[in-house]
Amino acid sequence: MTTTFRIIIALMIACAPLSAQAADRLVTVTGEATVSVAPDIAVIRVGVSSLGKTAREASDANAKLMTTVLASIRGAGIADRDVQTSRLSMQPQYDPNKSGTARLLGFQVTNQLTIRIRDIEALPAILDRAIAAGANEMSGIEFLVSEQSKLLDQARDDAIADARRKAELYAKAAGAVLGPVAVITEEGVSPPVRPMPAMQAMRASVPVAPGEQMLRAVVAVSFELKN
Repeated sequence: MTTTFRIIIALMIACAPLSAQAADRLVTVTGEATVSVAPDIAVIRVGVSSLGKTAREASDANAKLMTTVLASIRGAGIADRDVQTSRLSMQPQYDPNKSGTARLLGFQVTNQLTIRIRDIEALPAILDRAIAAGANEMSGIEFLVSEQSKLLDQARDDAIADARRKAELYAKAAGAVLGPVAVITEEGVSPPVRPMPAMQAMRASVPVAPGEQMLRAVVAVSFELKN
């Protein structure tokens, strides 16, 4: 066997995946960590619903109200990039009390905006302005964390440390020594959405409590075991 051939075989062995024997001497644990943080962004969805005898009448009435609502939102300092139309619909309305052929009563037009508020303290005032301007629908609110990735990196570090701590306990109990990391698998969990009541149940100057969010990192880590 030539020297070159021996070197190639040695490199193949060194770069090969874990052998069956090494794979049998692994300890796999789950590490978890959480970071508590106060949200700094709110996303609300408000809209205007209008009725009219004709599609044109309903559409014109809705457009007039929505123009006023948009002006009030922009007047509160919300940038155009943080306002987006998320729903626009027109539905015919029929008389529910008539038997047989339904009688067309008119049309309902709904226009909904998604608004990103980067100053949570301004949220109650913005809601008040939208309601006063004619907004009569609200489908919900979410609280978000702008620096979520950086905070999750901290939780990931803590989760790995938690996994190592557990693995060292198991290795010691088994009379072995913990070796290097063989495999790391991350599982992601999204922060929960905090719902708000429907607009019909809300009044002006509504109190809003963003609270805190728990950012959670979960990892499954496999360590090699040594004698």
